[in-house]
This record gives sequence, structure tokens and C-alpha cells, in this order.
Amino acid sequence: MKLAMSPEQVELRESVRRFLADRAPLTRVRELMAADDDSTDPQVWAAAGGQLGLQGIAIPEEYGGAGFSFAEQAIILQELGAALYTGPYLASAVLAANALMSSQDTKAKQDLLPGIASGETIATLAFTEDDGSWEPDQIRLTAVRHGERWLLDGHKSFVLDGAAASLILVVAQTQGGLTLFAVDGTAAGLTRKPLAALDQTRKLARLGFSSVSGRLVGSPGDATAILARVFDIAAIALAAEQLGGAQRVLDMAVEYAKLRHQFGRPIGSFQAIKHKCADLMLEVESLRSAVVYAAAAVAEESPEVPVLASLVKALASDVYFHAAAENIQIHGGIGFTWEHDAHLYFKRAKSSELFLGDSNYHRERLAARIGV
Repeated sequence: MKLAMSPEQVELRESVRRFLADRAPLTRVRELMAADDDSTDPQVWAAAGGQLGLQGIAIPEEYGGAGFSFAEQAIILQELGAALYTGPYLASAVLAANALMSSQDTKAKQDLLPGIASGETIATLAFTEDDGSWEPDQIRLTAVRHGERWLLDGHKSFVLDGAAASLILVVAQTQGGLTLFAVDGTAAGLTRKPLAALDQTRKLARLGFSSVSGRLVGSPGDATAILARVFDIAAIALAAEQLGGAQRVLDMAVEYAKLRHQFGRPIGSFQAIKHKCADLMLEVESLRSAVVYAAAAVAEESPEVPVLASLVKALASDVYFHAAAENIQIHGGIGFTWEHDAHLYFKRAKSSELFLGDSNYHRERLAARIGV
């Protein structure tokens, strides 16, 4: 398993970093946070797809993508997390794209993946419901066949970028078991309500389905296996984002400790601050090793992925939240103000901790998977 970054991967990281610094700085993030239902900057999203090919990097060439692996996509996710990118990359290029790629429905892949790969289609995966459970057996939304059509009834909550998506992949209960359906964002009977969230850089929505027509993806009952794979990949993808954010807040803390003077010397020279920064660096580097290994495992389709997914997501949630909290402490009073960016990372750290299940949830999941 190759863990060291190749020259091409280093160049990819630098290109994405320059692009985000130029086109999506934190000043622009703050502007987009104020949007009620959609924080996508259309020009940046189009450039990410048209110029850099970010959305399709891990989608096979036969379906309009670049044909690279998840290892390259994890590098992109780290940079997006560091920049607090507000666009629907996680929802569209990770959740929705992997749901389709995990299906055996070749026609659906041919029809739907090219739009996701180019960025022309903003897609998302709707699976959680009003109880907020991440367990597939808690899904209650139903789909019933009426002649040649499938009609969906129920609700989905906490849908990432659900208000902005033009394609919604919905998991529903059928007589054959959990099944995946593709729903057009303009379908009759579909309602969308933006949800208030702590993290304003992540847009969530509650979707209502009243006899909404959906396209069957695969066969009835397929979604159980699809969700299992997608959840594992998404957990590692989110951990990569969290790594990027944790590294950025560590950099912020160290830089401030060098600049801020107290009693005639930089506060970074005080032992208490030194220890905080050293401990954070150790945690972040440990997380980096875990994320790189897990991303390589996904790229090589290793059987370790189900175990690594929960392990790395639990670690990432703890490390990012701790780093974001310590960054505020090191900044002191200014770190608590709205004008400073520290609180934006703190809120993203908390929302990322809860999304796809917190660290306790994943530790329990990991224990069950290894038979403890």
C-alpha cells in the first residue's frame, strides 16, 4: 500500500490550495454563510469542475470522470476542510457519486454520473429522517410501485445541501427492502425546508415527499449494501476534511502565539502555550497517518475499510474539536469574537463530529465490527 505522496499528488494539493485561496477565501465564506438555503458560489463551483475537474476526480472515465482514486480525492477534501469551503462537494462528489458507483445499475451510472463529474449536476444523498438516526433500519420513508412508476412518501431530514440539489438520491423502504431512487429536484410533490444549524457553512434541509415520482436505481433491496459502502467511504472522506480543518487551526494557533506579546515576550515562549501546541501537533500528525492509510485502503478496495472507517472518523472528530477549542483558548478574548475566524472552525468541527455519527457512535460500531 503506497502512503507517500507522489509529485503529482503534491501538485494537486498545491493547485487546490491556490484555487481556494484565490476564489473562496474566508471573506467569501462569510458572505455565503448568510444565504438561507444555498451557499454555493456558482462561478467557483463551475471553475472547480471545468478547470480543475475536482468533482469528477474519483469517478471512472467511462462515466465522465478523471479516473483517479480516492487517495487523490482525500487530498482535495483536506484542502476543502482547511478553507471551510461551503459548496456541495461532500454531498455531490462523495455521497451521491459513491451511491451511484456502488450500484449495479449501469444505465443509471451512464445517465447520472457525467453531470456530477462535470459539476453541472448538484446531487445529494437523502437517508436520515426526523429522528436523526444513522442506522439504515430506522428508515421509514416508503416507495410503492404504481404501474411503471415508483411513488415516494415520507420525510428526510438533515439532508446535506438538500435545498440546492438538482438530483436527490433517496433511500426508501419497499417490499423488497431498502431501495435507492433518483428524484429530480423539481419533481411534483417534493418540498424542501432549510434547517437552522450551528454551522452556517454547512447547509441542511428537511425534504417532504408526497407521492413523488422516483427512478429506481438498481433493484429493490440493493440499498442495504450500497449504504454500507457509502457510509464507510463518507466517514473517511469527512475525516479527511476534519484533518484539513485541524491542521489549519493548529497553524492559526502557532502563528498567533508567535505574534502576540505579553510581559515583553511572545506568548508562544510560555511553557503552557508550548505544551498546548506540541500536544495538538502530535494529535494532528497521528490523525494524518490514519487518514492517509484509510484513504489508501479505499483506493485499493481493502477489506480493512469497514474497520478503518469508524476508527478514523472517531479519531478525527476528537482531534478536530479539541484543536478548534484550543485555538480559541490560545487566542484568548479575541478568539471568542464574531469577527475572528476561530469560531467558524469550532462550529465546523462540532457539525462534522455529529455528521455520520459522533465518536461514541463509531467506537461502538467499531467494537461490533471487530467482535469486541
